[in-house]
Amino acid sequence: MADFPFTLCADDYGLSPAVSAGVREALAAGRLNATGAMTNRPDWAASAALLRPFLGAAQAGIHLNLTAGAPLSPCRELAPDGRLPPIGFYLRARRLAPALAGEVAAEIARQFDAFEDALGRPPDFVDGHQHSHALACVRGLLLAEMERRGWAGRVWLRDSADRPSRILARGVETKKAFALAWFAHGFAREAMARGFEANEGFAGFSAFDPARPYGPDFARYLRAPGPRHLVMCHPGHVDAELAAVDPVTATREAELAFLLSDDFPAALARAGARLGRWA
Repeated sequence: MADFPFTLCADDYGLSPAVSAGVREALAAGRLNATGAMTNRPDWAASAALLRPFLGAAQAGIHLNLTAGAPLSPCRELAPDGRLPPIGFYLRARRLAPALAGEVAAEIARQFDAFEDALGRPPDFVDGHQHSHALACVRGLLLAEMERRGWAGRVWLRDSADRPSRILARGVETKKAFALAWFAHGFAREAMARGFEANEGFAGFSAFDPARPYGPDFARYLRAPGPRHLVMCHPGHVDAELAAVDPVTATREAELAFLLSDDFPAALARAGARLGRWA
């Protein structure tokens, strides 16, 4: 596939001031065309104002966060100690008890409100921190809230799954990619049945190993692209706020350095790829 457009999305905008600053550097350099915001983080309000100049040239979405830090809504069952549960909580639950489901639904709505309050418009897309948005116990609550807001046909969703042949062709973190394909199975079909578009083709899985060069892995993310290919990335700088809430630190600097280097456009040229919006 020659000259194929793809979306390169930086996750975790708003996670910490340093992460947000790094994402903005890559946006300013034209090395990203999307970023997803964690609107329940303390840095979101300040970072939202600094994101405004990039709206339009790049897509801005909600990186729904159900697993890190404090919720925006009262969650006595979900977060009894004031902290959201780890991803394993959702992976083990095919269904949530009514009280838990109500709290998750309320938290989704509050995070959506926080985005619209800060930027004055709906997001371009919705995805999830640690892909929690696509899990069986969350997806129905997410889609129902998006329908309630009239976002069908206006806001697209991240499908974290991909075809086995594409995953094998890339050969990067295949176990993680296959696991997500299993847990996210059927998500895109359910979303599209309710009027929401989704990407087709997904890459960017990483071991987050500081000793592993990022450039060769990025080149593999562009192999076997889907017709609406999406690559996630995690660039940024490191600060104490990031270190306190997320284990991914040093590799963010490496990813940002690659995106800002001459190696990035060279990798696109070799793959026949370009940053662009899908038809």
